[in-house]
Amino acid sequence: MTDSPIGSPRTLAFGLPLQGASNFRDLGGYVGADGRRVRSGRIFRSDHLAALTHTDVARLQSLQVTHSIDFRGVTESALHPYGIAGLKTSALPIEPTVVKRVTALLERGQIPTTDETVALMCDTYKGFVHEHGPTFGRFLRHLLAHPTPTVFHCTAGKDRTGFAAALLLSLLGVDRPTIMEDYLLTNRLYRRSPLIEGAGPAHVLAVLWQVQPAFLQAALDTMESEYGGVAAYACGPAGLSAADCERLRETLLEH
Repeated sequence: MTDSPIGSPRTLAFGLPLQGASNFRDLGGYVGADGRRVRSGRIFRSDHLAALTHTDVARLQSLQVTHSIDFRGVTESALHPYGIAGLKTSALPIEPTVVKRVTALLERGQIPTTDETVALMCDTYKGFVHEHGPTFGRFLRHLLAHPTPTVFHCTAGKDRTGFAAALLLSLLGVDRPTIMEDYLLTNRLYRRSPLIEGAGPAHVLAVLWQVQPAFLQAALDTMESEYGGVAAYACGPAGLSAADCERLRETLLEH
């Protein structure tokens, strides 16, 4: 297998082809604070790892990935568990509330429109900000505590993972257009699976299992309007200190 560069020349995101995970990629190469690039081979984002083949596992081991951070909810993790030799997994569960909300509507015979489903997704991202600051803070502190390569993921690697990636890249000084570009790569990489998605109207599933700029923007706007920006959010609800944020940059940016 060869690594496939994705994006414009000013970004260096790499989609790493795995048979059992379609949305696995290196966050390295993006230009951050003071023109320093995010270290390659250090932080990876992905969809779930429960379907990796023996070849995939060998690839992961060749990347020297030693830790995984699993944002999936309790039921999601139980349905699709995984254990990989040499990989220590830390569960930071965030339950997929939007799926429950849509399911409840459908059970009442109410089929949300595309716009209503988009609004539900935007509410979900605002919920990441309002309700899960401590969880994302634990994610960031994990990266400080473990200087070896780490992969973080949820089910599709798009929402909980997408927000976590945006938060991290923002703290590393990556510009907003690049962060949004990385976020939207999911639409090019992720292979949708009926085993994961479940049943529902096609227009609803199309919204739930893709990403749109409005979703992430809802979270970014909430951090800006209610907390004064990403850095203030990190040092507020996420529980980091200014020194922690500086250590993240020193640890994860090239010198």
